Amino acid sequence: MSEAAISIPKFIAMRYVRVGKRSHLVSFMSAISIVGLSLGVGILITVLSVMNGFDQEMRENILGIVPHVTVSSDENLSSEAWQEIEQTIYASSRVVSSAPVIEVAGVVASEEGSKGVVVNGINAELEPTVSAIDRFINEGSLAQLENERWGIIIGETLAQRLQVEVGDAVDLYSSSVTLNPLTPLANFRQFELVGVFRVGSQELDAEMVVINIEAARALFRLRGPFNGLRIRTDDVMQADNTRLQLASELPTTVTISSWTAQFGAIYENIVFSRSIISFMLWLLVVVAAFNLIVSLIMIVRDKKGDIAILRTLGASPKLINRIFMWQGCLIGAFGIAIGLLLGIIGSLQITNIAEFIEEKFSIQFLNAEVYPIDFLPSQLSFVDVTVVIAGVFILALLATVYPARRAAAIRPAEVLRAE
Repeated sequence: MSEAAISIPKFIAMRYVRVGKRSHLVSFMSAISIVGLSLGVGILITVLSVMNGFDQEMRENILGIVPHVTVSSDENLSSEAWQEIEQTIYASSRVVSSAPVIEVAGVVASEEGSKGVVVNGINAELEPTVSAIDRFINEGSLAQLENERWGIIIGETLAQRLQVEVGDAVDLYSSSVTLNPLTPLANFRQFELVGVFRVGSQELDAEMVVINIEAARALFRLRGPFNGLRIRTDDVMQADNTRLQLASELPTTVTISSWTAQFGAIYENIVFSRSIISFMLWLLVVVAAFNLIVSLIMIVRDKKGDIAILRTLGASPKLINRIFMWQGCLIGAFGIAIGLLLGIIGSLQITNIAEFIEEKFSIQFLNAEVYPIDFLPSQLSFVDVTVVIAGVFILALLATVYPARRAAAIRPAEVLRAE
C-alpha cells in the first residue's frame, strides 16, 4: 500500500514534467524552472571554484615564496646575536623552520635597460625549507647558486624587460658607493643569469632577484653574517599571532613583520569578495526557486481539471499534495543535475576559456600590476559542490510546499461545475 501511495504521485509527477503534446504550458514552465536552477547551480559552482583558485594561489604559490614571518635588523648583529635570536624563535611551537637572508635594495641592469629591485641573498641549501621558489623556476635551478657564486635568478617579467636569457650577464648595483679622490663610484658586480622564475605576481616576477648570500655580503659590504631570518610557520593564517608572540620575546634591536604587511589587504579583499559574490549568487538561486513556485502555481491552475477528476476517483488531498511535491522535487533534481554538470565543466575549463578569450580578443582579465596573479585560477571543491546541491535541493523542496497545498485544497465539485 505504501509503495503504491508513493509510486502513483511520482508517476503522475513524471508525466507532468515530461514534454507532452497535450500539456505545452506545463512542459514549458517545467523547462523554464529547470533552466533557471541549472544556470544558478552551474554559475555558483564555477564562481566558487574560481574564488577557491585565488585562495589556493595565494596560500600555496605567493605565500609559498614570501616568508610567513621575517625577523630583520638594520644593525650589524654578530653571529652569536643571531644564534640567540634563532634559539628564541625555535622556542615557539608554531615555527617550523628558518633560514638566513640578506634583503637589500639594488638595481639590476643590462644593455637594454635597468630596474630597481629587492635583492635576496639566500643560502641555496636552506632556502627550500622556508620558500617554494624552486618550484617556480622555469629555466635553470636554485642549486646553481651554490656552484656559481656570482649567479643570479630573476623573475620572468624582469628578464623580458632586460631582454636577457639564462647564461647572459647582468650588472647588479649596490646602494653603497666607493669613494676615491676624484668622484664617488657606484659599487656593482657582473652576475651570470642562472635561473628565471615565474610566480604570476607582478610584485615578485618584476621586482625580486635572488643571489648567493656570500655574494650579497661582499657586494653590499655587510659586516654581519646576514641582516634577517626568514621563518616558516605551521599555519600561514596564524603568522600575525606568531609575529606578536615573537615581538614580546625578541630584543628591540630587530624588526618583526609578517606576510600580511605585503599581501594581507589583497587576501582580505579576496575573502570579502568571495563572501559578497557567494551571497549574490545564492540570491540568484533563490530567484530561480521563486520562479519554481510561480511555475508550479501556474501548473496547478492548468491542471485543475485533472486534479478534480483524481479527487472524484478517490484520490485524497494528501495524494494530490504529494504529486506536486514530487513534481517540484523532480524539477529541482533535473536542474541540479544539469547545473552540476555545467558547473564541473566550467570549473575545470574556466582557465582555458579565459586564456582563449584573452588571446582571441586581445584583452586581459587580470592585470598583474593590480592583482596578485595574472591568470584566472580554479579549484573545484567537493565541500562547495555538496553544500550547493544540498542548499538548492532544500530551496526547491520548500518552493513546492505552497503550490502543493493549493492543489490539495481544490474542490472538485466547483471545478467540474465551472467546466
